[in-house]
Amino acid sequence: MINMQVRLAGIKPESVTDGVGVRAVIYFQGCPHDCLGCHNPESHDPSAGYAADTAEILPVVLGNPLVEGITLSGGEPFEQPLAALALARGAKERGKSVWVYTGYRLEEILQRPACRRVLRYIDVLVDGPFVLAERDLALPYRGSRNQRLLALADWQDWLN
Repeated sequence: MINMQVRLAGIKPESVTDGVGVRAVIYFQGCPHDCLGCHNPESHDPSAGYAADTAEILPVVLGNPLVEGITLSGGEPFEQPLAALALARGAKERGKSVWVYTGYRLEEILQRPACRRVLRYIDVLVDGPFVLAERDLALPYRGSRNQRLLALADWQDWLN
């Protein structure tokens, strides 16, 4: 696994609300979207949080045999695309699933080569900014109706 520094807001070792199954959630620090009603507003400032090495994160969070995969959330994971790539690839190499929450739309991610590289390691992408006026607590795994739940595992031939 490639090791690099990543700026994090925190890590939740076990979650059942951030994707299917028991997941370890890695919260990236720094987000340009500033969505009104954001679930993690403390993660917006890119200089806050703490630095960590990607090579040290996965063995810790995936050492729990109950964890089926990782979820990259934020903050905004695609603001640190090389770190997101290292974590997503490392999880896939260990046979784990990868979910990513982003305020960007897939169409925007596809226009950024460094971000596009991450997509091939993502099983499910929840894309789009949180829009308070479209908030819907009944939606599975997302907060507002404009956000999409995209099964990228089905698109891998097209994404590569």
